[in-house]
Amino acid sequence: MRFKRLEDADVRGKRVLLREDLNAPMKNGAIADETRIIAVLPTLRWLRDHGARTVILSHLGRPDGKADPKLSLRPIATRLAELLGTPVGFVDDCVGDAAVAASKVLADGGFVMFENVRFHPEEEANDPAFARELTRSGDLYVNDAFGTAHRAHASTAGVAADLPSYAGLLMEAELAALSRLTEHPVHPYVCAIGGAKVVDKVGVFENLIAKVDAFVIGGGMANTFLAAQGIGVGKSLRDPDLLPAQRIIALALSRGVALHLPTDAVVADAFDADDTARVVPLDQVGDGMILDIGPKSAQAYADVLRSAKTIVFNGPMGVYEKAAYQNGTRVVGEAIAEATQHGAVSVVGGGDAAAAAHALGFAGAMTHVSTGGGATLEFLEGKTLPGIAALER
Repeated sequence: MRFKRLEDADVRGKRVLLREDLNAPMKNGAIADETRIIAVLPTLRWLRDHGARTVILSHLGRPDGKADPKLSLRPIATRLAELLGTPVGFVDDCVGDAAVAASKVLADGGFVMFENVRFHPEEEANDPAFARELTRSGDLYVNDAFGTAHRAHASTAGVAADLPSYAGLLMEAELAALSRLTEHPVHPYVCAIGGAKVVDKVGVFENLIAKVDAFVIGGGMANTFLAAQGIGVGKSLRDPDLLPAQRIIALALSRGVALHLPTDAVVADAFDADDTARVVPLDQVGDGMILDIGPKSAQAYADVLRSAKTIVFNGPMGVYEKAAYQNGTRVVGEAIAEATQHGAVSVVGGGDAAAAAHALGFAGAMTHVSTGGGATLEFLEGKTLPGIAALER
């Protein structure tokens, strides 16, 4: 990937149109998780320290092209000001004369945040006229929003056509970390993959199967792989179509890539019947519901992971949100942390994988925890991300 880096930009006294992904979970008008906000601070501090006049763009939620007070970025601006120890102005729109005027009165090192870009339908349509209207508030453009790099929207791709464009520090860190998983990874290379459905991650399997030495598989997708081999999984969540899993099994076999599947499981009578949770070998699942890999499987996976030199964690092993079904994900996470301490490169994919790593306390021991969700998934699938392609152009 070839793009201009923020460190190479002369930003002093210039208006920097900065696209961030500040799509933080909100609850009753308050920020429920600051992970994405904390992640952007190095870029913001660098711009402040180098005298940039920074205009911050972001989206929040899915307002469907209409203004929604519940999805205003004003609380995010307030929190950023507290974390930076620097005032962050706020404008009630992202385009128009008021927005442009606010960008022109910024002092060197100053910040202003514009309102949610998705309050305009033209944003997600990547409307060229809307993109040009955004550029009226900037002299150069910095894309630091890896989490939206898979979207060809006006503020993530369109504006790059009209302004000198650079990758921010977070964007650069994400791409550097994820590239270590796809370009010349150190072996042994293991992918710990979970989540609900195989069909959602077929592209990840197909792209990484040419690069990894092994997969350790948990979550609902493990049930699908088991069912694809004729093993009963009771009432467990699984894909109705077994063909994608069967195709991946055949592909792994042809390439000599190990697919490690559970040999025991934590099952319950129903999803909400935690008091019935019990460990059983797979031949005793009966009509139960598998909600986590069993302890023997977790230890077997841990043994594989401890010997790895490159690891990607791309989904929980079970329903980690419930105490009864956390063990599999915790044991796998602790094994990855141990491998990292001994020199392995470990990357946590965004979305549920990152949420699990933070919830169970092993995120801080990883080499990198991605802030992306869909963007990370598409990168691992080998797809071209429009936000990155725009920077490269």
